[in-house]
Amino acid sequence: MRTTLTLDDDVTALLNKEVRKSGEPFKQVVNRCLRMGLTAPKQPARKPFVVKPINLGLPADYTKVEELLEYLEGPDYR
Repeated sequence: MRTTLTLDDDVTALLNKEVRKSGEPFKQVVNRCLRMGLTAPKQPARKPFVVKPINLGLPADYTKVEELLEYLEGPDYR
């Protein structure tokens, strides 16, 4: 089958690199790469990573870092 296809510049560069490496004609490289992409096994969807927060028992609001350090490490934190 004969068809016209417009390729992006980066795809053309990759195909030409493969042509030089393999020594195959451009048409064969394009067909081989398309077959590989179209028949590749599909990756299963990953479950999203969820962060499960834990309560550290700290007071809810610290607007000053010094207060937080004193709470965590005691009055002699320096």
